[in-house]
Amino acid sequence: MSTPEQTFVIVGAGQAGGEVAVELRKTGFTGRVLLIGEEAHVPYRRPPLSKAYLAGQVTEEGLYITQEATLAKHNIEFVGNTRVTKIDRAAKTVTLADGRTLHYDKLALTTGGQARMLNLPGADKANVLAVRTIGDVQKLKPYCEPGKSIVIIGGGFIGLETAAVVKKLGMKVTVLEGLPRVLARVTVPEVSAFFERVHREAGVDIRTGAQLVGFEGDPLVTHVVLGNGEKLPADVVVVGIGLIAGTELAEAAGLELDNGIVVDEYAHTSDPDIVAAGDCTNHPSQFLGRRVRLESVQNAMEQARTAARSMAGKREPYHTVPWFWSDQYDLKLQMVGMSGGFDQFIVRGDLNSRSFAAFYLKGGKLIAADAVNRPQDFMFAKKLVAAGAQIDPLRLADEAVPLKELAA
Repeated sequence: MSTPEQTFVIVGAGQAGGEVAVELRKTGFTGRVLLIGEEAHVPYRRPPLSKAYLAGQVTEEGLYITQEATLAKHNIEFVGNTRVTKIDRAAKTVTLADGRTLHYDKLALTTGGQARMLNLPGADKANVLAVRTIGDVQKLKPYCEPGKSIVIIGGGFIGLETAAVVKKLGMKVTVLEGLPRVLARVTVPEVSAFFERVHREAGVDIRTGAQLVGFEGDPLVTHVVLGNGEKLPADVVVVGIGLIAGTELAEAAGLELDNGIVVDEYAHTSDPDIVAAGDCTNHPSQFLGRRVRLESVQNAMEQARTAARSMAGKREPYHTVPWFWSDQYDLKLQMVGMSGGFDQFIVRGDLNSRSFAAFYLKGGKLIAADAVNRPQDFMFAKKLVAAGAQIDPLRLADEAVPLKELAA
C-alpha cells in the first residue's frame, strides 16, 4: 500500500502522464507526485493539433488538459522542459539531463512516442515538419496562407485531417500515399474510396501508390521529387507516416520490450515497481485475444488510470474495446473494435452519402464498426462490439430496424 512518505515519479507529461498524476490523487495517494515532461507545456490534447489548433479555432491554452495551477492545487509537481536520461532500477532513481538524480518508490513510464520522419536527402530541412506537438504546429502555421503549396506525406488520419484544414485555409494541397489507398491500415477499400472522393471533391490532389524519392531546394525544400521524375512544388512538407514508440529509456533499463514496453493487464512492466501506459505500451487485449500496441487517446487515458491504481496498490485490470475517431471537413468518423479477419461487411445507409455506418462481422459476431456522421449508430455499435453480439446481417443492414433493438 502507498504511504505519505513515498515518491511516485511519472516520466512523460502527455495525456497518459497527466491522467496517471490526477488519478493517483483520486485513489487517495498522499505522497509526492512528480510529473516530468520533455516539453515545456503541461499535459495537453494532441488530437486537436491537426484539426482545431491548426485551423486557429483553439488557443494553446485551450489544448491544456490541466492548468499548472490545478496541478499545484493537487500537489502534483510538474517539471517541464526536462529529459530523463537514465533509470537505475536497482537504486530506484531516475537521472535528468541536467545531472540531477531523483528517487522513486514507484515509477510510471508514459513516454508516448515521436513522429516517424523520412530518411531521405533533404528530409532534415526546416520546412519538413511533423504534426505531433504544439511546437510542430507553431512551425507549420506561418506557411498556411492562401495560394501556398503543401505536400503531405501519408494518407492516414494525421495526413487527411491536416489536408482538410489547410485546404479550407486556401492552400494547394497534395497528399502522397505509398499504399494503393488512403486509410489502408485501418479500414476497408469501400471506406477508403469514400474519403478519397471527399478529398478530391474538396480540391485535394490525392496520389496513391506514390513513390517518393527525395527533395530539392536549399536551404528550404522547394520541390518533392517522385519516382516517375515528377517534381511537385512545395512551400512546406508535412510528414504523417506514423509513430515511433518511446521505448529508449525502458530498453536501456532492461525492461521487456516487444513492439513497445510489455505490460500486463494491470499496466505492470517486467519490473514490479514500474508501470507504463499509453502509446508506448504493448498490452494483452481480452477483446482481441492477443497483445496489441494502440495509438489512441482512449487507450492512453484508460490505461493510465489502471496504471495509477496499480501504483497505489489496487489491482484493477485494464479491459477495454479500442475506439478511435477522426474529423475531416464536416465529417466525423468514429471507429470501434478492430476489423482484421472479418468475413462479412455490411453497410447501413449509403456509401455515396456523407452519413453511413459500416459493420464488420466474423462468424456472425460483430467485431468492429465505422460510423460517418452517425453518432447514435456509433454509440450502439460500441455496446454491440463490446458484448460480442451475434447479429442477424439482414436486420443489421435494414435501416428500418433501430440499432438499439439489436443492442438490447
